[in-house]
Amino acid sequence: MKNHKIVMLISALILAMSSMHAQTINWGSLDSNRHIINANAGFEYGAVFGVGYGYQIKSNLFPMIANVEYSFPSGENLFDDFKTKIGMQISLFEFHHFQFSTKLHGVFRRYETDYARVLNFGSDLSGIIGYYRSKWFVAGEVGFDKAIITHLKHTTLYSDQFPDVADGWFGPTTGGNFYYGMQAGYSFGKNDLYVRAGKVLTQDFKTSPLIPAYAQLGYNIKF
Repeated sequence: MKNHKIVMLISALILAMSSMHAQTINWGSLDSNRHIINANAGFEYGAVFGVGYGYQIKSNLFPMIANVEYSFPSGENLFDDFKTKIGMQISLFEFHHFQFSTKLHGVFRRYETDYARVLNFGSDLSGIIGYYRSKWFVAGEVGFDKAIITHLKHTTLYSDQFPDVADGWFGPTTGGNFYYGMQAGYSFGKNDLYVRAGKVLTQDFKTSPLIPAYAQLGYNIKF
């Protein structure tokens, strides 16, 4: 039970540090551009940076973009902690420049301290409704970032103090965060500049992360 609580605590910290970074799209300015390269920086638990690549898929049903993303918090060892995402963004409905879209991603995270190394597989699902023009957009977003299964490996420093501690996989559902906020952007030529900001709640709706807010500034180039 103690080991499971440790996993829950560290999983919650992972989610707090890197849950909200995602490529933001101006659906009104995509045109025939197939490739989207993204760079972003923001603040969640601390300063977080990210890069991403999106590819617009030809479809007769819905506009859709397949994308992959990589983000990491600032720190002394940049590759100790990171998050990768791969998935889809789909515009499901459009009416007079209003659009509803969804993001669905699989997530892999790594987090390491002096006491444990944590690997986590999860998912991130969100819905966005907004008003999109060729030069600008504004939208609201609601999402849920879930840590589904977590692998925990303790260091010697920890296991020497607690010899009965167990390593291995724990799950399913070791933690999750709801998030909601606003996003807005300005498009010029083949470029987008955007900002995102919002709040974070843990899945039990009773507690909040240490810093229950996020903010992000991002840039897309399309070709």
